[in-house]
Amino acid sequence: MSTDPRQVLTTANDAISRADHEGFLAHCTDDVVWYLVGDRTIRGKAELKAYLDTTYVRPPEFDIQLLVSDADHVVATGRITITGGDGGRTTSEYCDVWTLRDGGLAELRVYAIEVG
Repeated sequence: MSTDPRQVLTTANDAISRADHEGFLAHCTDDVVWYLVGDRTIRGKAELKAYLDTTYVRPPEFDIQLLVSDADHVVATGRITITGGDGGRTTSEYCDVWTLRDGGLAELRVYAIEVG
């Protein structure tokens, strides 16, 4: 498995885009934490899997506009469109700030604003 933060995130996002939640989780540390700023905090793979299974009922559509990285971080900005179980679509502008540890996605801070 790659330890390049950009490659790790790109590969993990490819799994999410195929609705392969287990494939995504394989790129996360066991103690992964997602801070959905202004909403909630998700801790650990089991809680994250439950969130993915209920939020990403259909694969999200990503439009990544910028990726910036160093040895242990990657920042992604762009748009994401999520289709709910009822077919309703929500598009948000986002900035994801990822921290990697030992080549795995360990922490995410999500800043997102719904735009449509």
